[in-house]
Amino acid sequence: MFPFSSLSQRLVLLQQMESHRGDKEAEKTWQMQEADAAHKRNVVLLADIEAAEKKLHSREHLLLHPDIVNLETLYWAKVEEAIPNWEPFFLGKTQAPIGVKTIKLAKQDTSPQKGSVPR
Repeated sequence: MFPFSSLSQRLVLLQQMESHRGDKEAEKTWQMQEADAAHKRNVVLLADIEAAEKKLHSREHLLLHPDIVNLETLYWAKVEEAIPNWEPFFLGKTQAPIGVKTIKLAKQDTSPQKGSVPR
């Protein structure tokens, strides 16, 4: 026969294992929900990109001024050049690349200033 303390230790261990299994199942459920949400976002983003691509292709028949075409070409070249620096940020792995200023909106003070005339 097993001593009582050994039996109670086994019971505690069994409860811990069941709790751990429940935690793992909850984590797996959460991960599946997150993956499903990410997939849905990706489908929407892909549809938006395809719609933008169609819109751009439909504009191709319009003749743009050569200076605008040149600026557009230079712009997209810069964007493509910057993609490797920004990719980790867009994937949520890092902060924005160095040299990018974050914009903080200051709370507007709507109280009247000293010496100002109320309107």
